[in-house]
Amino acid sequence: MKQLFLSGLLILAPVLVRAEVSLPKLFSSHMVLQRNMPIHIWGDAEPGEQVTVEFNSARGKAVTDDLGRWSVYLPAEPAGGPFTLTVRGGNTIQLDDILMGDLWVASGQSNMEMPLAGFPGNAVVREGDNEIAAANHPAIRLLRVEKDTSDYPLDDLKKVYGWSVCTPETARDFSAVAYFFARDVQETQRVAIGLIDSTWGGSPAEAWTSLTALGADASLMPIFSVRAARMNRETTEHRLDDAGRRLKAEGKAATTKIRQWHPDPNSWKPAALFNAMISPITPLPIRGVIWYQGETNSAPDRVGLYHHLFSTMIEDWRAQWLEGDFPFLFTQISSFGNSPAENWGRLRDAQRRTLSLANTGMAVTLDHGDKTNVHPAEKQAVGTRLALLARNMVYGEKVTPSGPLFRLAYPDAGAMRVWFDYAEGLQAPGGALKGFEVAGADGGFVAASARIDDDTVVVSSPSVAEPRYVRYAWPNFTDANLVNAAGLPASTFTSAPTP
Repeated sequence: MKQLFLSGLLILAPVLVRAEVSLPKLFSSHMVLQRNMPIHIWGDAEPGEQVTVEFNSARGKAVTDDLGRWSVYLPAEPAGGPFTLTVRGGNTIQLDDILMGDLWVASGQSNMEMPLAGFPGNAVVREGDNEIAAANHPAIRLLRVEKDTSDYPLDDLKKVYGWSVCTPETARDFSAVAYFFARDVQETQRVAIGLIDSTWGGSPAEAWTSLTALGADASLMPIFSVRAARMNRETTEHRLDDAGRRLKAEGKAATTKIRQWHPDPNSWKPAALFNAMISPITPLPIRGVIWYQGETNSAPDRVGLYHHLFSTMIEDWRAQWLEGDFPFLFTQISSFGNSPAENWGRLRDAQRRTLSLANTGMAVTLDHGDKTNVHPAEKQAVGTRLALLARNMVYGEKVTPSGPLFRLAYPDAGAMRVWFDYAEGLQAPGGALKGFEVAGADGGFVAASARIDDDTVVVSSPSVAEPRYVRYAWPNFTDANLVNAAGLPASTFTSAPTP
């Protein structure tokens, strides 16, 4: 009987163990919390347990729900610190050296992921070793999210690296673009900057968009059919089962395949990265997002949807964060001599047209492209130009935030006259203006000569007597050279209707 009683206790023991109060992996010592917004702290504990949260002079309480979840909002705080966060329930958690400042999420594919130390091989950051050695910035804090995918939105991240103070050791494996952005903003604004690096090289935009947003829009359904067709090709070519591999080794036709949707890193499911690497972040107030992605969506069967897809993704993130139209600053993909089967000009123009959304800004980097490397070494300029956008849009500095942006074009005496925003001091470094084309009513573009006339550009070609359309910097790799007085390059554009 005694043995039976003890066995019963052993069976019940796991049920009697109390769940400790816990915080999501987003929270740790050395983090940055968003200034001037209500401070959101949340986590798990035993169902029905009272949890107390203390931060600076503020104090809040919550009782966990039936699933053991709790959430506390504390009053907004101005920039400052360091402070201590204390969470008490059945146990106590104390986090130290927390700063109030501006929190930015950096996301996208490999050109945002590329760390200061570069990628193995020939993908390096200009002066990378010197930049790493100088990366001592106590007011910049870094958090790197582990790569992960999920079929449904997660409550917590799989794993994080950080939070940590920015030092040469912590910065070397962190996004170079995000680091240069934060360095410029912190130096000019004198406020703590927190960076969350949530990136994955090669990823398409649809993988970063929630299934709710994608599924609500019938015009985005081709994303799923295109992806399924791609996956079938990939599985046919690369995912033979054991029998298929034996047939192939014997020189015979291999027709047996394994068909699966994931985890091939070149074929992420729609929403898979949003679910695992963005959704768990959305309860945390942020200042804004910096984004660098698009190369993977440049193929002919993808590029036509990009403007709508990218706009949907931005609006989706804003809806998920429940902060309204927070600043979303993105980098236009650069200039690269890749396959003619990809259309980087059309993709860059799709990005430009996304500026129709409120509180968006685009950093143009055509002048720093690399014809033979999809990962240009000049990441400093990318970070600086994103920072210019933030300094103007977010922090109210009177700086020129962008190079010339196409406004409109009209026929003018056998030529096309083009007007731009941010057009003060138009010039063409290196001599003649390059990169312009014109087309007549048939839409057949030809190379054209161009000249600067005050704050406009006049474009013409003897082979197009009645031009109707004009475009600029359209090839995948271009030497187009129009800049404004601030030395910032003009964006790719076309005045022709896009299909």
